[in-house]
Amino acid sequence: MNQRFSASARIFAVAALVAATVLSIAIVGGAFGGGGSGDSNGDRRGGNGSQQAERPKRKAPAVYVIESGDTLIGIAHRTGVPVARIEALNPEVDPQILVAGEELKLR
Repeated sequence: MNQRFSASARIFAVAALVAATVLSIAIVGGAFGGGGSGDSNGDRRGGNGSQQAERPKRKAPAVYVIESGDTLIGIAHRTGVPVARIEALNPEVDPQILVAGEELKLR
């Protein structure tokens, strides 16, 4: 009888450990906002990925004047021109050292 109780106690302990692990993962994931779908701004509308088609394409300006604190990635996000394209159009510019007031070609 003692061995039977011991086996059931072991099974119960393993099940409790698994349940505690799953609960911990759910709590941590919820605290960091993980596991949700939708945009990071809280928009939870369902969609089929056609949001790209809804946005009108904006035409990039011909040049961009670098401001203090700018990076190529930031400029690319702001203008819609990929970093590789900016680098290809401006081979003389060092991406690590952007000088405020300098102009970058975007088209």
